[in-house]
Amino acid sequence: MNIELLKRIIVTNRRKISEISVVNREYLLDANMNYIFTGVRQSGKTFLMFQRIQELLRQGVDLKTIVYINFDDERLIGFSSEDFDLLLQTHYQMDERPPILFLDEIQNVPFWEKFARRIANEKYRVFITGSNAKMLSSEFATVLGGRYQIVNVYPYSFREFLNVNKIALENDWEYDDKIINSIRRCLDIYFNNGGFPDCLTAIQKRNWLSSLFKKMLLGDIVARYSVKNVNALTYIVKKLSESIKQPISYTRLTQLVSSLGAKIQVNTLIDYLSYLEESWVLLSVKNFASRFVEREGNKKYYFCDNGILNLFLVDGNTSLLENIVAVNLKRMYGEDVYFYRKNVEVDFYLPMQSALVQVSYSIDDEETKRRETESLVKVANFLDAKTLMIITMNEENTIELCGRQIKVIPLWKWLLKIL
Repeated sequence: MNIELLKRIIVTNRRKISEISVVNREYLLDANMNYIFTGVRQSGKTFLMFQRIQELLRQGVDLKTIVYINFDDERLIGFSSEDFDLLLQTHYQMDERPPILFLDEIQNVPFWEKFARRIANEKYRVFITGSNAKMLSSEFATVLGGRYQIVNVYPYSFREFLNVNKIALENDWEYDDKIINSIRRCLDIYFNNGGFPDCLTAIQKRNWLSSLFKKMLLGDIVARYSVKNVNALTYIVKKLSESIKQPISYTRLTQLVSSLGAKIQVNTLIDYLSYLEESWVLLSVKNFASRFVEREGNKKYYFCDNGILNLFLVDGNTSLLENIVAVNLKRMYGEDVYFYRKNVEVDFYLPMQSALVQVSYSIDDEETKRRETESLVKVANFLDAKTLMIITMNEENTIELCGRQIKVIPLWKWLLKIL
């Protein structure tokens, strides 16, 4: 790697970052922590770095101490772990003060975690991004040893989506019909096209999402993991899009994919599912009622964003509704999100919140209302859950049943409150 090239990249990036317009995300960062931002491709990890850099500049940090490197830059092809020291040397030739390092898409460099640990030990301030959830595996966690705070970056939340669309939520906004009508119009777009930042400005949103998905599939999975049976991988995604709301076992999914002509073994399918999760295309939720060993083999799968899921659906509003709830629960509560299924089923259980959540497009039908509410009460009595909720598309109410209070809340309002 060439020092003069690194100097050119550092200086060019500084100029770009100081001038670029950034939409602030809803992530609060500790001033004294090192961070790893990870999440699906195009979710906004890089711009979260830019946001942090601009915050530091406003606080008086000198731009000459900022070193931002994007390892997706084709000029850095061949950059190896040995070159990290050269990067530091390059900075010190330009400025004697310790740099603040921003290392973007670092998973492209083998053994990056060794360098990340060393510079954290040497008290550098470091921000890292990566598009592979495997970066957070127990193997890497052991090497990094708690030296970094992990932040999972998702596409825009609905509140962020409204902010980008210049809809401000003033005091008592819930009682302003004009604001509520604007929120509902935005929800229709967000519900169907998702929250990827660059999708907002795309004229042909479906084409943009389709192109992004191909990059995820071919670049983040097929190329990275040397997947041989691309048809099977594609059919897995398609079948899972048809199975939103229902748990599915490895064996059953293997049979479904094989029936389409892409013969696959269970072990290979398990590998492919792990690749989809590691690349953040899919999120999984386990059954709280299952024994520990069984939880892995019979999960519910959701897509990282409604826009991606909607590529595979025809008239899929009920699936999109549950998917958007699942993604936002995972955004807020991480691994503390389960479903409950044992004789009776509840869509989501949050143990730390002592909350049970059903998702139903409408409970206007009396049979649907009875089924959803009775399931909530039965499971609540068994788990002693305190908060019971049904998220609908438009309905709002409070239901009393067997001494329990069930809050019925429309999606648009829930997305702006989330428990």
